[in-house]
Amino acid sequence: MTTLSLIRWLVAAIHLLALGLGLGAIWSRRRALKGLPDPKNLQRAIYADTLWGIAALLWITTGLARAFAGLEKGSAYYLASNAFILKMVLLGLVLLLEVWPMVTLIRWRIQISRGEAIDTQNAKRLSLISAVQTTLVVTMVFAATAVARGPAF
Repeated sequence: MTTLSLIRWLVAAIHLLALGLGLGAIWSRRRALKGLPDPKNLQRAIYADTLWGIAALLWITTGLARAFAGLEKGSAYYLASNAFILKMVLLGLVLLLEVWPMVTLIRWRIQISRGEAIDTQNAKRLSLISAVQTTLVVTMVFAATAVARGPAF
């Protein structure tokens, strides 16, 4: 096995492992947010949100490397694929939907560190956003498999 083959394999494996981590994290965050104002669920939501952030970082960096750093089929292949474009649109929606939960959970972390009370009145809405994001990520998996099948798919 060449060094490049090993790198390709490891980056692809990390990309897929991040999928499992991310789906579990976003679903756990949804459940924890739904269970607020229970303090145990607040800690669970923050922990799951941290894992979700790590997964997103892994997905984005390994995805960019796979699509545009010459590790896979090449950027021309991906950019010519409608399924890849759909996958990127879905990713954009996930990221756009993440702005409010991310800002809110960062604020909560700061408030906790200062010993301040947390206002969890929007937790149910944030939980709903996490559910929508879960659906979008699962849909991205279907788009990704269509990309892998080639332009005829």
